This record gives sequence, C-alpha cells and structure tokens, in this order.
Amino acid sequence: MVRMKRINILKRGKEVLAIEANAVKNLKSRIDSNFKRAVNLVLKTKGRAIVSGMGKTGIIAQKLSATLASTGTPSLFLHTAEAIHGDLGKVTSEDVVIILSNSGSTEELKKLLPLLKKIGCKVIALTGNIKSILAKYSDVVLDVSVKKEACPLGLTPTASTTATLAMSDALAVCLLESKGFKEKDFAFFHLGGALGLRLLLKVADIMRTGKANPIVKADEKVSSVLLKITSARAGSATVVDKSGKLIGIFTDGDLRRNFETDSALPIRKIKEVMTNNPTVIYQEMLAAEAMRILHEKRIDELPVVDKSRRPIGLLDVQDLLKVGLV
Repeated sequence: MVRMKRINILKRGKEVLAIEANAVKNLKSRIDSNFKRAVNLVLKTKGRAIVSGMGKTGIIAQKLSATLASTGTPSLFLHTAEAIHGDLGKVTSEDVVIILSNSGSTEELKKLLPLLKKIGCKVIALTGNIKSILAKYSDVVLDVSVKKEACPLGLTPTASTTATLAMSDALAVCLLESKGFKEKDFAFFHLGGALGLRLLLKVADIMRTGKANPIVKADEKVSSVLLKITSARAGSATVVDKSGKLIGIFTDGDLRRNFETDSALPIRKIKEVMTNNPTVIYQEMLAAEAMRILHEKRIDELPVVDKSRRPIGLLDVQDLLKVGLV
C-alpha cells in the first residue's frame, strides 16, 4: 500500500498555478521574428497544416489541429509514432508539418525528420530544446521551454504542456485573424453548435409551408378555419384578402378570447375576430432574429411574407424549439 504524505493542499495548489502562470508569462518575449515566420509559413502553404506529437504533448497537438481546422486552416493530426508506421503517406510536399515535442529528441523523431525532409514539406517546431534534432531539422523553431515543471519530480509534463498549449493558441489566433476569419465563417464549421444555428439558420430553412401553413380568406367562417388549422397541426391561420395579400392572423389566443363571450363564434367570419395587421417576417431573415421578435412581442406565431406581403410560410415557436434555438 502507498503511504500517504501529508501536505498543505491549498498552498501546493497555488504554487502549481504560479509555476504554470510564469511558464506562460515567459513566452511573451519569444513572440519574435520566428513566431512571425511560423505564422506566415502556414498562411502561405498550399497544402494543410499537419500537427504531430505523441504522449501528453500529442494531446496538445490534437487540440491545435482541431482549432486550426475549425478556424479556416485545413489541418489533421499525425501521431509521431504512427507516422513511421504508414501514416506518413498523409503528408505531401505542399503541407507544413507542425511538430510539438518538449525534448525534440525522441527516437521516433530521429526516424521521422529525415523522411519529412525527403518529402519536401516545411517543418515548424514547438520544442523545449532549441538544440535538439527537431530544432535542427525545422524551418522555424518556437521555444516553449520552461524553467521547471510543476510536478515535484520534474517528470510529469505540466508547465511544459501548458506553455506548449499557450504558444499553439497564439499561433492559431494570429492565423485566424490574418485570414480575416469571421463569426459567420466559424459558424459554418460549427453547424451543430448554438453559434452555427444563430448565424446561419434562416427562416426559410425551418418555416412551415404548403399544407402545414393554413391560409384562409377573410370571409371564411371560424368553424372552417378551425378545421384547416387542426388539419395542418398548426397554431394559427394566415388571413388574406381577395388579392392574396396578408391582412390578419387567427391564433389560439384569438379563439380563447372570443369563445368566452361569443356563442355565435363558429359562424362568424374570420375577419371579424382575427388579429389585424400582425407582425410579419421574411424568409431571408435569420431564425435567431425571428426568435427575438417572438420573445419581444410575446407571441407564438409569425407569418412569413414576400415583398408583396403575400404569405409564403409560417414560423411557430415550436419550430425554433425543434432546432434548438429556444
């Protein structure tokens, strides 16, 4: 059984954070011409940014590759060990390979680097050893060395992986800004996320049309309109004049308000009990904007009209719920 050692946990926790914070702080002076060259090398590549690493540093490499791919720089992760067992076929002369390694002198790198040079791709190193074989074979070297690890044994990568992560983030952010990457671009690669929905999803993508969008004439009786709403499984019907232009909407709310006071409601003309001149939206609008209107107006349905104010669809709050916007 391992014998537990009594330590001041709070004190030690703060010391670890201080060590790692200093490791990142010390990187600021290394944002120099080499860093600029690294950014420009990736910007100018005609191929992909292939990020390689192994072990715990390999996890940081995977994160960098994922960040690049989601911010406009085509990228894939290449495990350093797997590269010399067949995966090197993923690399072409037009790619730039970004290798993350604290020591920069592993046996895998000694075998891999000459092969990369033979392929003819450019190599960027993020390493804690600027005199390593990795540094020697690289076109650009970024120094991510740290004074000490937070691990008391100096064995477990802690401050070194934090420094590598921070430097890789700096590289990725500079790349996305240099590319003029915008929110809409980010959303394109994140369709499954809330941001993608807010910035890309339009009313036309989710509005109800055809039989799911009951459109009735002003002189139709309420009873007939209710049957059409029920058949469409909708919460309202759009009311049009003789020319087909929208003049009103009849909702569940209109039904409840009139049902309590008007026993003749079923035989009333819909124009007598509808909501006149309702708020409308357009199919090219963002769904997120439609959601804002529904919220501000405290309503559940919005008719979708064309430029001539002819109804072409219906948006219900339930439609926004289904796609995850609400």
